[in-house]
Amino acid sequence: ITPDSVLKDSRYKQCFGENTQHLILNENCKSIHHLHSYRIQSQLNYIHPKIFPLLKNHHPSKEEEAEFSVPVTQGECLLKYQLRPKREWQKDALFNYNPAEYVVEALQLPDFQDSVQTCHESLSVKPATSETRNCYPEVVFLGTGSAVPMKIRNVSSTLVNISPTQSVLLDCGEGTFGQLCRHYGDEIDKMLCNIAAIFVSHIHADHHTGLLNILLQRHRALVSQGESHNPLLLVAPTILWTWLRQYHDNCQEILGHIKMIPAQFLKENANVFKPNAKVYIESLMEKCDFREFQTCEVRHCKNAFGCSMVHKSGWKVVYSGDTMPCAALVDMGKDASLLIHEATLEDGMEEEAIEKTHSTTSQAVEVGMRMNAKFIMLNHFSQRYAKIPLFSEDSSEKVGIAFDHMQVSENCILSEPESGLKLVYMGVIMIEQIM
Repeated sequence: ITPDSVLKDSRYKQCFGENTQHLILNENCKSIHHLHSYRIQSQLNYIHPKIFPLLKNHHPSKEEEAEFSVPVTQGECLLKYQLRPKREWQKDALFNYNPAEYVVEALQLPDFQDSVQTCHESLSVKPATSETRNCYPEVVFLGTGSAVPMKIRNVSSTLVNISPTQSVLLDCGEGTFGQLCRHYGDEIDKMLCNIAAIFVSHIHADHHTGLLNILLQRHRALVSQGESHNPLLLVAPTILWTWLRQYHDNCQEILGHIKMIPAQFLKENANVFKPNAKVYIESLMEKCDFREFQTCEVRHCKNAFGCSMVHKSGWKVVYSGDTMPCAALVDMGKDASLLIHEATLEDGMEEEAIEKTHSTTSQAVEVGMRMNAKFIMLNHFSQRYAKIPLFSEDSSEKVGIAFDHMQVSENCILSEPESGLKLVYMGVIMIEQIM
């Protein structure tokens, strides 16, 4: 349980015999821990490879193990070592990731293949474009569930890639770094360096408890990539600073990694009375090529915000955070290119939505219609819909359902092939019943 630099040191090797078996457990051990997520993503990938890319998979190679010049085994999930009667590694319980097998599994479902073929045919008639400008913004959903992580949906986090070298993270629930690793694999350090800013909508735990790890991992990535010290711009309710200060003073120094912009300073006609905040806001606009970054208070808890990002190229992305239907959000988001709106509860649960200060699916869609949004992506679903949320049959074609590791851009922002998705998740339910 030590870094590779220690394992490769001759002084360390002298402590052990030539035949000593070394089990490596450190940050470089890369194995699958959530096979169920990989299986689902493989099946979704068959429906639409661009919207649902395969998750990155890595197993240690013989070349990597040979670097240590001693007998080593990289730790993997469910790997066992038997001490008696015979000393040996037992790998029979290791996860076997086989995307082709999962696709065959889905193809056994009634009507699934026909539905996917129909989907592919409808997509093939859409005009193709290779222009870079249509590839951005690219929105990657890292967490689309509410409250607590589940095996299908992680908690709130959405990455907006503005260009090949610029990104903004909208909320940062626990497990966000792990989701980034699964999505980007060996490109993770590059992607961390690309993150210029993080917007935290409010201080409920499912929206910010992944922040500390992202800050630390981003700093590590900057050092690893030989990048200069580049503090991250954090747009968040002021009260979050109190928590960060407590952690900095009592646990680990982190405040040098961030420049804080209080979310209320980005409201329309706000009085920005702190000189540093003015400088940071200007830096945010410059780094991300924004023409405007605006916030508004939304109808959730105290100090809860939504945000609107307007790029110099003309696109506009609006993020609701957690909220009931909110007139201020509608006004701020007029004519948005994309609205990402929470839809925690299903239709018919309006009273519970009021009690919990959330939105139903139809309420979220209505906000987008009033806003005249070009496209609406619904997320932050209650974990009672661990697989596919209940959705109105007469939903507009400009409305989509977000899933973890789904990525959309102007080239492929469309209503997902919902009939195919429902069949995939129906298959998951059937498979779970016989497992």
